[in-house]
Amino acid sequence: MTDLSRLQGFANHAVTALEGRFFRPPLPEGYVSRPRLCERLSAGLSGRLLLISAPAGFGKSSLAVEFCESLPDQWQNLWLGLSHRDSDPGRFLERLLCGLQQLFPQLGGQALGLLKMRQRHQPFAFEEWLDGLLDELAMHLMLSKPLLLVLDDYHLVQGPVLDRCLQFLLNHLPAGMNIMVTSRQRPNWHLARLRLSRQLLELSEQDMRLTDDESLAVLDSQRNSLSDDALRALLQRSEGWVAGLRFWLLAANEAGSNALTQGLNGGEGLIRDYLLEEVIDCLPADVQAFLYETACLERFSGALCNAARDSHDSDDMLEYLQAHQVFLVPLDEQGRWFRYHHLFSDLLRARAGASVTPQQRRVHLNACRWFSEQGLLDEAIEQALRAGHLDVAANLVQNLSEEQLLAEQNVGMLLRWKMDLPDSLLVSTPRLIVLYAWALGLACQLDAAEELGNHLSRFLPAPSATAQNSMLAQWLALSGIIARGRGDSETARRYCSEALVSLPPKRYGQRLLCLSTLANLAIADGDLWRARALNRDALELAQRVANPLFEALAHYDRARTLQARGETLRSMEEVRQGLRRLNGLSSQKLYAVRARLTLYEGCLLVQFLQPEAGRERLNAGLAEARACRDISVLIGHCVIAGMEGREGRYAEAFAELAEAERLMHIWDVPPVYYLAMITLAKCELWLAQGRIDLADAWLLRLGQTYGGNQPAAAPECSPQLPQQIETLRAVLDHIQGRTEEAMARLHGLVEYAQRIGAGLLGLNALSQHTLLLLDRSRVPEADELFQQSLQLATGGAVLPFQRLIRGHPDWLREQLHKRPSCRLVDYLLQQLPEAAPGQGLPCLRVTSEPPACNGGDHLSARELSVLQLIAHGCSNQEISERLFISLHTVKTHASHINGKLGVERRTQAVARAQELGLLG
Repeated sequence: MTDLSRLQGFANHAVTALEGRFFRPPLPEGYVSRPRLCERLSAGLSGRLLLISAPAGFGKSSLAVEFCESLPDQWQNLWLGLSHRDSDPGRFLERLLCGLQQLFPQLGGQALGLLKMRQRHQPFAFEEWLDGLLDELAMHLMLSKPLLLVLDDYHLVQGPVLDRCLQFLLNHLPAGMNIMVTSRQRPNWHLARLRLSRQLLELSEQDMRLTDDESLAVLDSQRNSLSDDALRALLQRSEGWVAGLRFWLLAANEAGSNALTQGLNGGEGLIRDYLLEEVIDCLPADVQAFLYETACLERFSGALCNAARDSHDSDDMLEYLQAHQVFLVPLDEQGRWFRYHHLFSDLLRARAGASVTPQQRRVHLNACRWFSEQGLLDEAIEQALRAGHLDVAANLVQNLSEEQLLAEQNVGMLLRWKMDLPDSLLVSTPRLIVLYAWALGLACQLDAAEELGNHLSRFLPAPSATAQNSMLAQWLALSGIIARGRGDSETARRYCSEALVSLPPKRYGQRLLCLSTLANLAIADGDLWRARALNRDALELAQRVANPLFEALAHYDRARTLQARGETLRSMEEVRQGLRRLNGLSSQKLYAVRARLTLYEGCLLVQFLQPEAGRERLNAGLAEARACRDISVLIGHCVIAGMEGREGRYAEAFAELAEAERLMHIWDVPPVYYLAMITLAKCELWLAQGRIDLADAWLLRLGQTYGGNQPAAAPECSPQLPQQIETLRAVLDHIQGRTEEAMARLHGLVEYAQRIGAGLLGLNALSQHTLLLLDRSRVPEADELFQQSLQLATGGAVLPFQRLIRGHPDWLREQLHKRPSCRLVDYLLQQLPEAAPGQGLPCLRVTSEPPACNGGDHLSARELSVLQLIAHGCSNQEISERLFISLHTVKTHASHINGKLGVERRTQAVARAQELGLLG
């Protein structure tokens, strides 16, 4: 080889090595694109700085690569992948200038010479040097061909001198140039000033977290091998951290199917090694010590950490962790409360060891004292249990009031504590016995609740007559609730009624639960007027003691009674009023009553034929009800199963019921609570599938259990279960050719509903009866029943019309066009499919507002209900009792009706309404 060829080879090698210093890496294999973030970055190109700041493993560099690849053709791009060697400001600026010379060869020849001649031990005027370079760079830049400078991993070079250099660069950035920075910590620049002048676009950890869809795309190769629960747990624990998901995939690919059953744990395998090497080992020793000391806390603030650690530097430590993006998750907008990322917390706790050390016990006990001083007894109890001080925990439990327990009804928490407390402590005082007996009763563990409650006899006679009467009254209330759960209606009614007489005023929580139980029994007995009165008493008591949770519970009970009456719109008003009453409560804490209200809101939206909105609320309610261990999950799963069944998705419907049954088994709930309700839902699905033999056998057994001379009491979650069974038996009779028997059953249901004022039950029976008549071509009779159905539907429930909408749309359209226009009629017309023969089953339309029938000059639903009762000859007092409204409200509605119809007397109002077709 000649000297010339050697020289050329050396030059080529030098150029290749130089270009390698500015090489932009390709996207990693399996990378999931993030167009939503690229769009945000593109919008930031109108400013000066694009800053991507997040902890290790959140895909900062990969996003920067994706964004650079998506830049328009006119953009130039210079990529500087930084390392610790570039922390020297002179070396960094030399690299920057060399990179710029790749694009502008004539740039900075003299400036580069000045850098090379400088001595590291002597001061150098970097800002003056940059000033001259930027003036020269401005002469080469063109607005038609802008430049994006990318500084990748800036945290590796960050320091006071270099921060000032980059701040100067940003302040004097020439036109036609933008800077993108990726870093694990926010640079010490004047970011507020840039943000105020709209020169900064920043993506933080919250922005960089993968969405559920993006996480599923990352897991694409393995997601089908995971159960729904395992997949949900994987997404929840990863919290959008892409590195954690990729490490789990590596482990799964190496170990095969065995790894699929393992969860995501930050204290094991590749994730542990990564977090140790990339995060923890890079931190100062005192910060590492802080992490290990506070890892045992589920959530923490500076004040709590100071108390737990016996120190005064916790606020500084938290500021450091925030500034350096060390997997700290904020829990409030004020920046006071935090927790660690799940996987980071796993690692810290694993490193601390499996056994609780004396130092950790001290931290837990100090935290217990702090929480107790703040009045946060539930968290104080948790800390006492973790410290191993069971006697302290038991004493704290005694400080909880029955009212607090009964209002929150988060029995899962109390039962967790029960597992850690020995039986000898549980029965050591009447307070503990009462509290845990109520917790067991609310958790539907009836035998255990009764057994524990019987231990109260050991403390009789009590020291005083007052204490003894109070103890006996509490036992009566608890026994009444247990009897209701077992289906013993008579005993439940007697005990709850006696408890209401003898309970002291301060035991208002137990009084409210007795009122709620009696109202539920009244609905099951068909005495809706008594249920209404009990609901009113409960709400007045809750408002008198100003407890928002009990007020919300009273609104929930009122909503259920109104729904049974067919007053679906008013029921929704009660639900939303109850939810508004809870607005001031913490969203971090779980409440059973909020779960119930949310679930019921979803149920009512389904009644309004708004399935998507209903499903969203049902799922939200289910999540909170499961966390609270509340039996109302039954309602949610059964309603969703019905929705799936009506759409022909039977596998999904049965899966919902199976999940409900699984939860009941796990929670050890007696079958009397749920078995009939789930079986009836299955019967409806079997009938829709044509599996008549199964439906026949089980409906017969249900009818024998809940009908006849000595019927079982309807379960608490479904107090009108016997009538629902009868409705399905009518459907079965029709399918089996016994149509006359089916009609007789439905006619009997309609008469029963009219007698007790159960509007929804009557509407369901009438709509089903109408369907049978249409199937037999008895159109005139069907027309007459439909008119009655419309009158009952003024309360807002339109779901019973869904089968008519799908099975007889033309007939229904003809019937509706005969009626004067009103919101109910218009709403039903909107649900009807377009007339397009030969296209299979049409989709229902969804409208945003629930229906309320209006007539005349926009009569409201309530006014129309009053008018109908006036037409039946009811007095104002009778109307008040039937509609659950005051006498004054009845008179006000009657006055409005006369004004809107342009009449002066009741008889004239009825005549005018008949002319308009408002009364059928």
